Amino acid sequence: MEKWLYVMMIEKTKSYNRLTKAAVERHVARLEELDNQGHLELAGVFKGYPGVAGMYILRAESYEAAEELCRQEPLVVEGFATYKLKALLVAERENHYLL
Repeated sequence: MEKWLYVMMIEKTKSYNRLTKAAVERHVARLEELDNQGHLELAGVFKGYPGVAGMYILRAESYEAAEELCRQEPLVVEGFATYKLKALLVAERENHYLL
């Protein structure tokens, strides 16, 4: 059985430099919500990549379901960021690393 994860690259908009503490708190609350719902595989911040704020790796039933999760990210909703979503077919021992 194929195992898919979905990579959300969070990209800064021009208003990112006006990011407020309250917006960051809503973002962190969303991370916790995704984690509690079983959707969050991994999340983190990038340093040294201009224009890129961070990344989520999401578990979802489909690309469309993952995209809906991305659209609900407070940084996106509030205009501080946009995103690019990519589907990732997982290579692991159980599938012989996609051989």
